[in-house]
Amino acid sequence: MTTTIPTKSALSPVEGPPPGTPGKGRRLKIGAGQHLKGGPYTYLALIVVGLGSVFPLYWTLVAASHDQQRVLDSPPPFIPGGRLWSNLEAAWEQANLGKAIVNSIIVSTSITAATLFFCTLAGYAFAKMRFRGRGVLMTAVIATLTIPPQLSVVPLFMMMSDIGWGGELESVIFPTLVGAFGVFFMRQYLIEALPYELIEAAKVDGASNFRIVWAVVLPVARPAMMVLGMLTFVQAWNDFFWPFLALSQENPTLQVALGQLSASYTPDQSIVMAGALISTLPLLVVFVVFGKQIVGGIMAGAVKG
Repeated sequence: MTTTIPTKSALSPVEGPPPGTPGKGRRLKIGAGQHLKGGPYTYLALIVVGLGSVFPLYWTLVAASHDQQRVLDSPPPFIPGGRLWSNLEAAWEQANLGKAIVNSIIVSTSITAATLFFCTLAGYAFAKMRFRGRGVLMTAVIATLTIPPQLSVVPLFMMMSDIGWGGELESVIFPTLVGAFGVFFMRQYLIEALPYELIEAAKVDGASNFRIVWAVVLPVARPAMMVLGMLTFVQAWNDFFWPFLALSQENPTLQVALGQLSASYTPDQSIVMAGALISTLPLLVVFVVFGKQIVGGIMAGAVKG
């Protein structure tokens, strides 16, 4: 009787050459903890995209630092001039930007805080709680995203007038305290990020639903809340259509006040650009202060699943 001893290649036919051994069959595998190195074309593409993103802001700065005649010249200037502070002062006085900035801060902060609170609660309920009609209600929430906001302008305007909020900031804040996109966004995040074991452990310890939300849900949902808060704040800050209809010229938000600068027959484009530069600075400050948390929230949501 002959006994056949299997060779090493028969035991491990897929085993390749040892590390460091040159060979044609060796392949580079990308795994966790490894980084791809970008070549010159990668850096060139990033530089082009970066310059394209920064150029509108730079052009706003250039146009705001020249007079009307120089801005309209051909070719236009590409180097900042010396009229920046005078144009900023003119835009500040002509459009009453001081009050407009305060109103925009109140409106944007209130809408952002309420959206984060209500959308997180609703997203948690739709993601982890079991109740009758949950699917139907979620479908109805998503269906509201297909309705153009212009269709609700007339009934909403009549409702705000009947309540007595015509021309007041409440007419801009209350209709947007919660949004269907925010509810759907938080629901999708919490489905993957929040395990049932944490909720069950909190219930075993005797925690109520609100205690679970405060001690379990909010810490888990923080990355998604940072992203949703940034998107909501930017949208509320830049909103023009509904504040233009709901507010008066004596009590405007920043975007409505900027619209007054270009409402004349021959608006001064340098002053308009100076006002636009003022409206952009708060958004830059928000991103600089919360940029690390916002990017971390985006990356945390990107690696789920």
